[in-house]
This record gives sequence, C-alpha cells and structure tokens, in this order.
Amino acid sequence: MARAPSQYDDSSESGGLVARERQGDNAPPLSITEISGLLKRTVEDQFGHVRLRGEMSGVKRAASGHLYCALKDDKAVLDGVMWRGNAGRLSFAPEDGLEVIATGKLTTYAGRSKYQIVIDSLELAGEGALLALLEKTRARLEAEGLFSRDRKRALPYLPRTIGVVTSPTGSVIRDILHRLADRFPSHVIVWPVLVQGKGAAEQVSGAIRGFSALPADGPVARPDIVIVARGGGSIEDLWSFNEEAVVRAIAECTIPVISAVGHETDTTLADYAADRRAPTPTAAAEMAVPVRVDLEATLADFAARQRRAVYRPVELGRERLEARVRRMPKPEQIVQTQTQRLDDLAERLRRGLMDRAGQGRERLAGVASRLSPNALKRAHGDAQRRLDNMRLVPALIERPLAAKRDALAALARIAEQLHPEKPLERGYAIVRDANGAALTSKAQAEREAALKLQFKDDVLEVTTGASGAAPPSVTSPAKPKRTPKPKATREPASGTPPRQNDLFD
Repeated sequence: MARAPSQYDDSSESGGLVARERQGDNAPPLSITEISGLLKRTVEDQFGHVRLRGEMSGVKRAASGHLYCALKDDKAVLDGVMWRGNAGRLSFAPEDGLEVIATGKLTTYAGRSKYQIVIDSLELAGEGALLALLEKTRARLEAEGLFSRDRKRALPYLPRTIGVVTSPTGSVIRDILHRLADRFPSHVIVWPVLVQGKGAAEQVSGAIRGFSALPADGPVARPDIVIVARGGGSIEDLWSFNEEAVVRAIAECTIPVISAVGHETDTTLADYAADRRAPTPTAAAEMAVPVRVDLEATLADFAARQRRAVYRPVELGRERLEARVRRMPKPEQIVQTQTQRLDDLAERLRRGLMDRAGQGRERLAGVASRLSPNALKRAHGDAQRRLDNMRLVPALIERPLAAKRDALAALARIAEQLHPEKPLERGYAIVRDANGAALTSKAQAEREAALKLQFKDDVLEVTTGASGAAPPSVTSPAKPKRTPKPKATREPASGTPPRQNDLFD
C-alpha cells in the first residue's frame, strides 16, 4: 500500500526541510552579492545617461567632499550622490528647496538595497530658481554690510594705470580700450578671464585679488582703478558676477572698482559691491578718464589683436587637452562604491559612539541613585537592627580562644626543645672563634689561634698552638646562665576553659 507524503517528506512536491536539486531545475539559487551585481549592471545599462528635474532636499557635504542629496517631486523621492571632483566644479551652492536639473546615471547601492543617481552636473531649473537663489544671496551679503554706502570710495580723477578684468576675446575689451583711447592716454592692464560658464567666478575673483595684491613699486604697475566688465546676456550668462566669491573679492579690493556688467537694465550683485556702477562697459571707460584722444584708439585695437593672436594657440592647446581629459576614465568612478560605503560606515560609527555614551550615562545615573544619602542611612539602620537582635553566646568566643591557647602552648614547647643552647645541659659545648662566630669543622678550628668553648655554665678560652698566634689578652665575661622557661601545663578539661600561662613570667 502506497504511503501518503507528509509535510516532513523531502520527496514531496510541496518541498521539504532540506533544499534539494530537482530533475529539470535550471534555476540554481543566487547569493545576495550575485543578485545585487546583476541588478547594478541592469540598471546602469538601461539608464546610463539620464536628465532629471526635481527639488533638492537633505543636501549634505561629507568630510570627504562628496555631495549627498535627494531629488523629489510631489509623488516620489530619489537619492543622489555627486562625487568630490564634480561637486567642486559647481557654479552655485546647492541647498534645500532649489529646483534643479541633474544629469548623470542611475546605479544601485547594495549596502542599503537602494537605487540612486550618480550626478555628473547640476543646473538650476529655469530663471525662477535663479532669481530665488539670487535674492537669498543678496539678502545675506547685505546683512553683512558688503553693500553699505559707507564703504564706497571716490574714483581717482586722473588714473595713470587702469586694470580691466574681462574676456580677452569679446567685444567688451575692445569697447573699453577704444573709449579709453579716445578720451585720455592711459596705461591699461587687462587680466583675461572667462566671463561665463564653469570656472568664470574663480577667475574673475582671482584677477581682482591679483590687481589688489600688486605692490606700488613692483615690476608691474599697480592700477589706480579696476574695471570689471562683461557684455549683455541672460541671467544665466551673467550668473558668474552674482557669485559670492566675486562679490567678496570686489568688496575686499584696496583699489576703487567700477562694475560694468551687462546692459543698463541688467543688475548683478557685483554692481552692489562695487564703488561705482556703469550701465555699460563703454560708460565705465568714460567714468574712468576725463579726456578724449583719437590716436590711442588704433593702438589699443592693435594691442587687443596682438593679445588675441598670442592667446589663440594657448586656447587651442587647452581645448585639445580638455578633449583628451574627457575621454580618460575618471578615477572616482573606480572607487565610488567603496567611497560611499566608507561615508556610510563613518556615519554609523558616529551614531554608535553616541549611543554608547548615552547608555553609559544611564547606567551611571542608576548607580548614583542607589548611592543617595537616604539609601545609605536606610542600609545602616537595617544593619544596626540586625546587630541589636543578634544574641552572643559565651561559648562561641571561649572555644576558639581555648584552641588558640593550646596551639600557642605547643609552639612554646617546640621552641624550648629546639633552642641552640639546649644541648649544653646534656654535656655538649659550642666552639666559637675569637669574634664569637660558631665553628662547625676541624679545618676552621685549626686556622684560629684562640677558641672559645661555651659550656652550660660558662665560656672557656683555649689556644690551639697555631704558629704565630698570640694568646688572647681579653677574656670575655661569662655569659649568664639561661634559666629555662617553665613549660605550659594544660589543665584538665572541665566546664571552664583552661588558663594559659603568661609568656613573660
């Protein structure tokens, strides 16, 4: 008769306690690491390049320089990470609430079983986000006093040297030089910079600080006035002059600064920080010098063309180098997963230490509560009551005393028998040298000229007849006879404990 399969039968179709390979089964179990790797490759292959629009939330920069955030809309949230190299090249400071467009690739992080976007670039989503960020930056810098009228300085009437911070290839520098040449012959120093895009704010602020740091008697003439100029454009094109680095560089410059960014209707934060705002770069040149000269226009144009011819090979070489760098693999892509895991472990370590310290404080508080004065008084009172209620029986004290007394008497008898002078009473003698040291061999006695023989009642001095030895001239006094101590007698056992003899009798 066939047996019905039970729930514990491994051969049943419903499965057993131990997993076994079944005939025709072509799906072996995967490890967690294997399935995580498959998911990672699938997501990265399908979404290797994406552009996402959302609001930034939870923006945080780790100590390693990486940027962590979340992109969200009204229904979903996606974690994002931007590695240190790309985060350092951002043209604005990310913060919560900004609406941005993120470009990158989707990947997974097996340490948390999540998917996320690795952001390569961040851009503000529309002019509304730019204007909101601009207003927040303006209010903060104004609160610091960078736009105060008390900080404005008067422009020099007749500058001998004029420094210009602008692009060397645009029309702005030509307009400024042309106007300066028409109005007054002046020495112009142009610090070429990018006026828009990545790195423009750093170059403009570095140029302003470079002019301010020039010594008055150095090889390069120190400008009497600095013009920061750029042509018109949209708010995105002029954004470099709204950066905090440019505003602070203008405010800290020791040379009067004229801001000539954009057209007359364009206003940037650099205009608020400068000592004078010009509606156009041409107007800035007119503010800088008072007189016109026609000849200088041609010379300024030649100088500008020469500078463009010199900088062109450099620009071409820079473009080729940047193109090759873009084709090279980025080192951070190799270690990005481990770097994120390191940041995660560092955060867990910090939380663990804080939890451990909190537990220690709780244990200390519990121990301290048990050591309060009231608790100690209660314990002392309980001990006192137990001591008062305890009844002492005399026999509990007398029996140990009697045992100790017997042991002491036995030790006294043994000490009396083992005394070194005890054998003298039976006819023995102790042989000593002239200094009183005991001799134990014949050879030692033969080397001495005089010996002392100690008997029971006195000491006898004798000579050995050794050559060259003289008899002793001083006889040591007889050592008094030692009276043996009476032995302790043990009283017969009775109802009272035996009395011990006094050792000092």
